[in-house]
Amino acid sequence: MMINAHWMRGGTSKCWVFEASAVEATGFTADALLPRIFGSPDPRQLDGVGGATSTTSKALVVKREDGSVSDVSFTFAQVGIEEAKVDWGSNCGNCSAAVGLYAIEQGWVPMGDDVTEVRTFNTNTGQTIIQTISTPQGRLPDDPQMRIPGAVFAGHGVSLGFLSPEGRTTGALLPSGGPRTEITYGEGRAAVVSMVDAGAPVVLIDAVSFGLDVGDYDSWVAEATSRLGELEEIRRAAAVSMGLADSPAKAERAVPKVGLVSASPDDEADLQVLMMSMGKPHPAMPITGSVGVTVAALTVGTVVEEAINTAVSRELRIRIPVGILVTLTEQSLLGRTVGVQRTARTLAEARLSLSDRQFVQALDTESQEVML
Repeated sequence: MMINAHWMRGGTSKCWVFEASAVEATGFTADALLPRIFGSPDPRQLDGVGGATSTTSKALVVKREDGSVSDVSFTFAQVGIEEAKVDWGSNCGNCSAAVGLYAIEQGWVPMGDDVTEVRTFNTNTGQTIIQTISTPQGRLPDDPQMRIPGAVFAGHGVSLGFLSPEGRTTGALLPSGGPRTEITYGEGRAAVVSMVDAGAPVVLIDAVSFGLDVGDYDSWVAEATSRLGELEEIRRAAAVSMGLADSPAKAERAVPKVGLVSASPDDEADLQVLMMSMGKPHPAMPITGSVGVTVAALTVGTVVEEAINTAVSRELRIRIPVGILVTLTEQSLLGRTVGVQRTARTLAEARLSLSDRQFVQALDTESQEVML
């Protein structure tokens, strides 16, 4: 059995892109298909195409639409690494940037003389994302030169506009009922947080209350890594408060996302944020997380809004491990749009080979311990 796929970089993530019709033609569900293709469960994903990190074990299932509402719909899959499981609970803003480029390269939308607008719809969150891609003289550049922090090489510039991102998963911007709360976890410990649903459900922790050094942002990754258990307890407790799970044990792996937030000690940024991804510090920042942080900055009483020294208008500068990420907010008759600049590039086209027998072996392996 063969399945066609495209390997693409979107922002600071890599993902495999499959057309929905190709997945359906295999006769297997995506929940069964993707872990085996990626080589899970295995921390190395040795016998598959996964990259063995949360930012490189991702997939998109895309479908061409008729253009009346959207040009393309897509479903994001966070593929487990140590376990043969797919998490469908959220979207990836970085991988989203690959969808518009894919649609253009496949001829699903006609190219404009200067830029091409692709209307995309994410099925995980019910979110419309307007993607604007540079197409000078009606073509994609052979050697695109747009660069972003966190990606060494250039790619096609993709402007993402998240239209009315509030409450897409839980139905409310502030699903816990207020902008700020003290959440208890573990054995009598507490942290000051804001739980926000915009772009993706996020629980944003006041970095000062968590004991981080605001003046030494470079130390945050090591400190967070030494306290992963605490951060996971907070995340799971927040999942219950946000109505995403009945109990901490039932919380999904990918949502809510968790981030540490403080004011910036200098004028280069408005905020500094360290987001977590699948239980580890994110090397850059989930773009859906940046949407949540931006909306939180505009919401009175959140730990983010209170951390900013000056009022946020259109632009928000966020310090992340790889530099400064800038988001833009616009108001229109359609609602609030939070925008961010990404890049995307197709890395390879592939025909992936799998047999029915391999799927049987994968099912037998799910409950077995994986040996290094």
